[in-house]
Amino acid sequence: MPKTATSTKKVSAKAGLNGSAAKTTQSVKANGSSADDGSYFDLELAKAEYAARRDSQLRSIKTIDKKLLREMLYQMVLGRRFEEKCAEVYRMGKIGGFCHLYIGQEAIAIGSMMALEPSDMVITAYRDHVQAMVKGLSPESVLAELYGKEGGCVKGKGGSMHMFSQEHQFYGGHGIVGGQIGVGTGLGYAAKYKATGQVVLCFFGEAAVNQGIFHESLNMAQLWKLPVIYICENNHYGMGTSQERAMSIRNIAKKAESYGMANEFVDGMDVMAVREATLRAIDRARNESMPTLLEVRAYRYMGHSMSDPGNYRTRDEIARYQERDPILLFKDTLKAAKVLSDKEFDKIEQEAAAAVERAVEFAENSPYPSESELLTDVLV
Repeated sequence: MPKTATSTKKVSAKAGLNGSAAKTTQSVKANGSSADDGSYFDLELAKAEYAARRDSQLRSIKTIDKKLLREMLYQMVLGRRFEEKCAEVYRMGKIGGFCHLYIGQEAIAIGSMMALEPSDMVITAYRDHVQAMVKGLSPESVLAELYGKEGGCVKGKGGSMHMFSQEHQFYGGHGIVGGQIGVGTGLGYAAKYKATGQVVLCFFGEAAVNQGIFHESLNMAQLWKLPVIYICENNHYGMGTSQERAMSIRNIAKKAESYGMANEFVDGMDVMAVREATLRAIDRARNESMPTLLEVRAYRYMGHSMSDPGNYRTRDEIARYQERDPILLFKDTLKAAKVLSDKEFDKIEQEAAAAVERAVEFAENSPYPSESELLTDVLV
């Protein structure tokens, strides 16, 4: 995580189309480092940032309903426990193929997607289990899909990387790096053309930013004034390649300035910071039909996928980020604000564990698709 406060970059919602970059302001810590320097926290800085973020969250939650705050924490815990169970059953051979886990990045999905209206659209990459559940797909249907079972959200035909639900306006789950960015831009075009009032959240990792489709899409979205929020989940590693080795300008939010697009850098370990930045972007998209690029920096605790031993990272590096765990941070904030007690958190843990066990039972008992399903749902 860079040595900087959240929301270091704020851009006018009135970003123009005349080719000039939107005006920005960037906050810098006393030591002079900024979001653009690509540096990472050491342990003491991580602890200091944890305390600063908790103070920020305490201010943020004052105006939010306690029921919503509890649900946000529950969804974060559910996502963590669900992904831990996925790792367990994958090792047992119950899940085959690729499996990319979201552990450590929960604040991004919960902070951004719980700011949406149910009718808003979401499209994402292959690390999609938690996002699917936040959008409304049941844990049972997601885990059954991972098992390749008939009870899965796409009848067991998609697996880990291809969760989908038209009912819930969740459009994948895409295995091609950056491929969903163009589709998400098209969803935004459709929403504007049909005047539905919908907003689109389009998630992708930082490695996708080096694909041409990223730049083409941002150009079109700004030119055509589309209600799309592009969320770059920057976890620092494209598979096993550090962002520092692959990207000449590591401040991804800054890339939007090439297209005059509003942009912000956000601390992705802080669920409230993610929520607030997303709300600003939603307002811009829904009321002005203008896009935004959010660079949300977080950290995945697991490897790129279940087949990744993670030899390119040290245990010390992972431990430094775990000092700023997004779930513990939010839990501590809610306790400090007297919104949540230890007993109530234990209940949330129990509810999440029970939901995961129900999902396992459903997935285990769901049948495999019949041979007659082999060629159904195939476009020919």
